[in-house]
Amino acid sequence: MEAKAILKYLKTSPQKTRLVIDLIRGKKVDEAITILTYSEKAVSRELVKLVKSAVANAENTKNLNVDKLFVKTAFVDGGPVLKRTHSKAMGRGALIRRRTSHVTVVLGER
Repeated sequence: MEAKAILKYLKTSPQKTRLVIDLIRGKKVDEAITILTYSEKAVSRELVKLVKSAVANAENTKNLNVDKLFVKTAFVDGGPVLKRTHSKAMGRGALIRRRTSHVTVVLGER
């Protein structure tokens, strides 16, 4: 049995988010939350909420045992890119691409 949670339109680039997601893949849920809590990356605060949401989904809708849960799969997809311009010298403009992420966490039971 599986339970999952999805976080869409996270205002962090997928590359930065994948660095943190790779730390928790395959770990037990309480260990994953501890790792994310003490991580210095800014995105880890949002990922703690996501993992806790997945745990709540497992507990309330799937009736899974919380003590046996682990992070079965966790992946990051790119979301829409917000395009902004930045003024440069001699009337030119440079494109700034503000990337977003879609994060999915799937919990399984051991």
